Amino acid sequence: ELEAIKARVREMEKEDERLKELQLEAESRLIVSSEAGLFPKTTQEKMEVDQRSIYVGNVDYGGTAEELESHFNSCGQINRVTILCDKFSGHPKGYAYIEFEEKSSVKAAVELDESVFRGRVIKVLPKRTNMPGISTTDRGGYRGRFQARGGLAQRGGYYGGQHPRVRGRTYRGRARLLPWYFPY
Repeated sequence: ELEAIKARVREMEKEDERLKELQLEAESRLIVSSEAGLFPKTTQEKMEVDQRSIYVGNVDYGGTAEELESHFNSCGQINRVTILCDKFSGHPKGYAYIEFEEKSSVKAAVELDESVFRGRVIKVLPKRTNMPGISTTDRGGYRGRFQARGGLAQRGGYYGGQHPRVRGRTYRGRARLLPWYFPY
């Protein structure tokens, strides 16, 4: 019985060595592939990729990457099709990004703006490059609770969508329409 346990331990050690070799091989492949340009590293590389990409809006939720690729195949060689999905439910959000091999393909793809894909009129635009720290929504300013301290609040009404704090009795639902004491 002791010999069987020793043989099993030797077998597990050999398997461990094989797994370590496979892991080292996989890590070296990952380093080589990242050096080959699969993952854009610098802002310049990201901008260059974005100049070869388009945004496709109003995509049918049942549409697949293959169908989008065949729809835009006439524009040029396609590197990647990305359909964005909700991270919680996994359902598609209704828009996609398509990366082409050449910058000239973007102009041809924008010509397909307002074309019909799976029964829906799609919106095709050149992909914009997001710059860190620059917002296009222009919400601006501090969005916290105590914004109105410097005398900026208007008199009357609610400021910034925040309801005033009511002291004493408050009513919810139908009771709000009735007086405080209603005997019948």
